[in-house]
Amino acid sequence: MSYHDHSDHQYAKNIRAGAPAAFKAFLAFDQAALSGSDKVIPRKYTELMAVAVALTTQCAYCIEAHTKAAHAAGATQEELAETTMIAAALRAGGSYAHGFMAMKFFDQAEQASVV
Repeated sequence: MSYHDHSDHQYAKNIRAGAPAAFKAFLAFDQAALSGSDKVIPRKYTELMAVAVALTTQCAYCIEAHTKAAHAAGATQEELAETTMIAAALRAGGSYAHGFMAMKFFDQAEQASVV
């Protein structure tokens, strides 16, 4: 057994049955955000952004789907590689920026222990 398996998509029916209104709303939102008729960002860039987010959130299903969609939209391997490195830099940057909070909390704990 593994955490991610292609056959897991069969369970979407359970989510749809258990929360039909939310499921319908999610699909509508997803459709509008990724390929709505009023989009101004070209499909290739939308899919590369989706890949970057999928890499950051580490959703295996999204990585596969959006990488294939980016390829179909004309993205190159070099663009995918750059997208990967941008996502990695931002994820690392987030850790660095959250380190500021860690330092602040450490200082607060230090000050509280001195008092």
